[in-house]
Amino acid sequence: MKLSKSDFEWASTQNLLSPAQAEALWQAFETRYRDQPQFIISHLAYYFGALLVILSMGWFLSLAWQQYGGGSIFFISGVYAVAFVGAGYHLWFKEQQVIPGGLLFTMSVCMVPLMVYGFQEMSGLWYDGTQSEQLENYHIVIKSNWFFIDLSTILAGLLALRFIPFPFLMAPVAFSLWYMSMDLTPLLFGKMDFDWHERLWVSLIFGLMMLLVAYAIDRRTKQDYAFWMYLFGMLAFWGGLSLLESDSESGKFLYFLINLGLILLSVLLQRKVFIVFGALGVLGYLGHLAHDLFRDVLLFPIVLSLIGIFVIYLGIQYQRYSPLIEQVLAHHLPDDLKRLLPQYRNKVE
Repeated sequence: MKLSKSDFEWASTQNLLSPAQAEALWQAFETRYRDQPQFIISHLAYYFGALLVILSMGWFLSLAWQQYGGGSIFFISGVYAVAFVGAGYHLWFKEQQVIPGGLLFTMSVCMVPLMVYGFQEMSGLWYDGTQSEQLENYHIVIKSNWFFIDLSTILAGLLALRFIPFPFLMAPVAFSLWYMSMDLTPLLFGKMDFDWHERLWVSLIFGLMMLLVAYAIDRRTKQDYAFWMYLFGMLAFWGGLSLLESDSESGKFLYFLINLGLILLSVLLQRKVFIVFGALGVLGYLGHLAHDLFRDVLLFPIVLSLIGIFVIYLGIQYQRYSPLIEQVLAHHLPDDLKRLLPQYRNKVE
């Protein structure tokens, strides 16, 4: 539920609050949540601008590599990183502009992969010779020598978080952890050529570990530092799980049960990312059943339509009865299990 100023004005017309109380209460809430990201034009501009800078710097420095080599990348990215830190420090501590200041610190962390690559290439530590080892292929080629770029970014993000409590700083950390799960594969298996099946298992296990870390963070923080870990952890875990091929119906049914469990977790942990991926998995399994049962039958599109309508119906019922569902869970959950839920964000109390 989200409230706007018109809701407080409505409360005063219903004699629940006086006009002065409604205005004072609205101003108090607006001040309290001023520095929390919201879906408003100024905050969208902050984040959109930061993403444009990060993307443009990656693009520009990739072109610089072709003309000037790693030394120019190291120097330019280092200058930008220092400039971002300086501007972020001024906005965060001097101007009390938390969101733009925090985004500038995040942009500085995003310069670290470029700096590390530039230093390695400049100092001769980088592998040379093949196109696949150039920086522009960082997002499409999986190799163990990207590992130090991932690790450096993670350490830089955690160091920034030590001094700047800004949840979005977890985004480059979680993103780098996700990439590290892929770059670790050749290191773990002791070879550069690994098959698709091995890569999926590493992604699944590493994603599960990221989810456990996100849960541990979620239980101990008031601000939402766990969101990005949950998101990229789910991408790694659910992606690996969904792409693992299973010819047995029991394996496919187990996949269905796991995704049902993710939907249940979304209610317990109050994390929508679980219900999104869980619902996609359940729909995939239902589509598999419909395809096997009604293949080459005119009823197949009708069955798919009925499944879609049923999903919409479930969404309506959940929206209508979600408070009751939470009350039932609160009544039946053991106290020991309740204490394991995130203490600041769970609604099942």
